[in-house]
Amino acid sequence: MVKKKILFVCATGIATSTIVEEKVIEYCKEQGIDFDFDQRNTASVQQIANDFDLIVATTQIPYEVDVSVINALPILTGFGDKEVLEQIADKLR
Repeated sequence: MVKKKILFVCATGIATSTIVEEKVIEYCKEQGIDFDFDQRNTASVQQIANDFDLIVATTQIPYEVDVSVINALPILTGFGDKEVLEQIADKLR
């Protein structure tokens, strides 16, 4: 089985995407889901989006991409985070 790939995105590719990445990795590990990932800033998305199965973003993606994009803000706020984590896990199964 080929591992799916997630692109974690925030405005700078450093701060909020790191927090979300850590929480998604932890949740998916608990669910027995393994995946590959990268972390980038919003400006990088247009050139590399098609290399990934899913984009998890804490900011708006201002480009049309052919990949599912999940809004990760609930993971940061804690309101609706479980639902978003489950949505991500479902996309990776």
